[in-house]
Amino acid sequence: MAACSMEKPVCLIESDSEGSLRMVSDALEILQQIEQKVVVVSVVGMYRTGKSYLMNRLAGANKGFPLGSIIQSKTKGIWMWCVPHPRRADHTLVLLDTEGLGDVEKGDTKNDNWIFAMAVLLSSTLVYNSMGTIDNMSMEKLHYVTELTKNIKIKSKEKNDDRTIVRYLPSFVWTVRDFSLDLEIDEKPCTADEYLEHSLKEIKGGKPQYNETRACLRQLFSPRHCFVFESPARAKTMKRMEEVTDAELYPEFVEQANKFTEHIYTKSDTKFVGDGIKFTGRLLGQLAETYVKAIQSGEVPCLENAVVAMAEVENARAVEQARDLYKKGMESVRFPTNTLEELWAIHASSEREALALFMERSFRDDNQEYQKKLSIVLQREYNQISEKNISESKTACEQIIQRVFKSLENNVGAALYTVPGGYETFRQDLQEMIGTYRREGKGFMDEEVLKTYLDENANIRKTILAADNSLSEAQRKAEGKVN
Repeated sequence: MAACSMEKPVCLIESDSEGSLRMVSDALEILQQIEQKVVVVSVVGMYRTGKSYLMNRLAGANKGFPLGSIIQSKTKGIWMWCVPHPRRADHTLVLLDTEGLGDVEKGDTKNDNWIFAMAVLLSSTLVYNSMGTIDNMSMEKLHYVTELTKNIKIKSKEKNDDRTIVRYLPSFVWTVRDFSLDLEIDEKPCTADEYLEHSLKEIKGGKPQYNETRACLRQLFSPRHCFVFESPARAKTMKRMEEVTDAELYPEFVEQANKFTEHIYTKSDTKFVGDGIKFTGRLLGQLAETYVKAIQSGEVPCLENAVVAMAEVENARAVEQARDLYKKGMESVRFPTNTLEELWAIHASSEREALALFMERSFRDDNQEYQKKLSIVLQREYNQISEKNISESKTACEQIIQRVFKSLENNVGAALYTVPGGYETFRQDLQEMIGTYRREGKGFMDEEVLKTYLDENANIRKTILAADNSLSEAQRKAEGKVN
């Protein structure tokens, strides 16, 4: 199955001037065409921190998501770029670049909360991009994570449990840009991951909101990783980042960027929810649409409700696809079949293939409601084919009857058998024509059609026999053989 390869990003979820979210139909149509499994990587962070550059690099391009060289945010809403996955031939990599958080031109932080929540809900991996260092200021800017459990529900009738919700959230990568410090903890070298974990520890005596953010990150996101990036180039060069090659960037930055992209390519999992349901692009589109509709109606997006809604759509679709596959399999039937067993064998094989396809593409059909619907649908299809088989066999046999027995019927009409001994001649001709018919018989209805024909003409045989007996008696009397 060919992967989706978009030339450039498109807006997936539009954010209007009032902060309301709306699905973009063109982007939804693109996702609906993707039958491959998807790895979804979203990037969030404060505006003007270089988020789009990371996404372009993951797409293997300089241009794509707009970078801009001015202080205004270029990305509004959530933009999508689908490209072939560089490491998995059977997957599509879906990159989501989000509207910058904390944009001073926006007056309502509720929009930021929903953008952050949507990025979390749709992702396999969530990348949080920040500048400088991981400190109290960066924790303050990531306060959206503390609102996450208020903006997401796992089950419609239960409160979120942090131990449960973590199973449904993406892996987390913190990227720190323009990092100029040495990676050390207590004067000992450390890795970027260790730096992150150290930074997420509770600060005794620290402000509650900072520690709350740290606690939420520890409790909700696992696994967690960190990548630090030095400045990519001189300020003059950075103004034209859409044009520069790696040769024009600082080698250290290129090395760090390559490590980041390789991590995303190899470690980001297929998007899944619930009980391991792996997502295609089509399912991802349905998920996004369900969540946006919930937000538009003033509700909190609920994972359970979204999965139920998707299951209904996908299971109905799986029934239709299985039926289509069954019908395609039954196209090999050559009407009429010689035996009923021949038709049944093709039916059984096509039914098995259809059921296998249904089982592969359906999910959450716990009470087998849709599997039962499929059985009814396939039985109905088989009944129609069986009736056609009967009809075509009957028609073919009747045509042979008309041709083979035509001379016999002509002889009857010409009274050629209405002579002494005519019945024996008639019987011999009839048996010869029955033999010819059986050699040319078409399909399993041949004997039934023959029996019907012979039953319908039984009176002719009786009439010929009676006439033969009468004429033979008269002939014998005329010859003086009867007293």
